[in-house]
Amino acid sequence: MNLRAIDLNLLTVLDALLDEAHVTRAAERLGMSQPAVSNALERCRHLFKDPLLLRGQGMMRRTPKADSLRLPLKNLLADALALVEPVAPDLMQLQQTVHLNMPDFAASLVVGQLYADVARTAPGVDLVIYPWRGPAAVLDELTKGTVDLAMATLPPPGASFRMRELRRTFYRVVMRKGHPAAADFSLQRWLSHPHVSVSASGDTEASVDRALLAHQLERRVSLIVPSFLMVPNLLLQSDLIAVVPNRFVPKDDGRFAVFEPPIPLDSFPVHIAWHVRRDKDVVVQHVAGLLADAISNDSGEV
Repeated sequence: MNLRAIDLNLLTVLDALLDEAHVTRAAERLGMSQPAVSNALERCRHLFKDPLLLRGQGMMRRTPKADSLRLPLKNLLADALALVEPVAPDLMQLQQTVHLNMPDFAASLVVGQLYADVARTAPGVDLVIYPWRGPAAVLDELTKGTVDLAMATLPPPGASFRMRELRRTFYRVVMRKGHPAAADFSLQRWLSHPHVSVSASGDTEASVDRALLAHQLERRVSLIVPSFLMVPNLLLQSDLIAVVPNRFVPKDDGRFAVFEPPIPLDSFPVHIAWHVRRDKDVVVQHVAGLLADAISNDSGEV
């Protein structure tokens, strides 16, 4: 095929269409009219010899061919942008939005410092923090380009990603002051009361449960909530017990009892990750560096 016969602007429109699976939303995202985007879709269908988007009940769905094009298309557009804009821009003049995903307890610790540093060094850069939905979901979001950076405990993500370990953190057992298990705290007392666990995806088994299983023990998790921010009030209002990252232990104001876990619980790493497509994105890399600095400068454990 002769590349000179191809309007490469079509690929930008196709990228938006495949992301949105909706002509009107793609048009709004691109600042184009709906008829122009519809026309571009027809030209893309002819170019790739595939319908790409099929109409359904009130929505459109991507064909298998369209799904297979998404990642190569995003990589191609990113490489083309790096080719035509090789000079590092002035961060003070740039306007860009960086999308981040991290668990709420981590965000509550570092986002304030991160925002202050971004506002000082790159005032035209805006930040969007997305709710945590688990490692698999965030790697998918990084792949699709809906998220630029992730900070969390992540599994080895594969060759398409960059990942750095920023620091390690560990667990503490927390309950209200005066809890029946707080007097002469022990493994037996710990397991004799119901626990609250945190899972954004509703998982019923956490690393604590796997550690207990290795000792042929189990606990009763009677409440699972999506956010660590909910835990302190729940502990104060009940006889629930929580196991939380050390840095998220409530402040020592006399209302909580805090203990070392009665069985060994491994510390865990906190990573920052991005797709290789963002390697040369100056703004994303700048924010990644500031995020790493915010964690390093934090006096406690994340």
